[in-house]
Amino acid sequence: MSPTQTLLQHHLYEIRKGVRQLVLLTLPSEEVPAVLARLELDSVTHFLQPVGPAKANLFFGRGLWVETARRIVSRPLAQLSPEEDFILGTLLGYDREQQCQRFLIQSSRAAAAFAIAAE
Repeated sequence: MSPTQTLLQHHLYEIRKGVRQLVLLTLPSEEVPAVLARLELDSVTHFLQPVGPAKANLFFGRGLWVETARRIVSRPLAQLSPEEDFILGTLLGYDREQQCQRFLIQSSRAAAAFAIAAE
């Protein structure tokens, strides 16, 4: 079993037990078909975001959570607004205090960039 398959098994277990509702897994493109087949077999809601020719981001978990992430992630993750990044990180279960800190830093940078552009 590949490391990706082992990690997938762990995440599926956490979803079944209610520990996690949404997962983001970045994986090599060549592993995508096998992972998608497993998610389909288990009837797990998911969506795929290609990152480039070599890898992809795969979001999966409970239906409403995945659909919410799908609507937020309409472009590459690095291009999300500070607000979108904050919501996505919170949905993924990242530490809320760290998400607040990240949001404040990102929104300060965005405000500074806007001020420079307006000059």
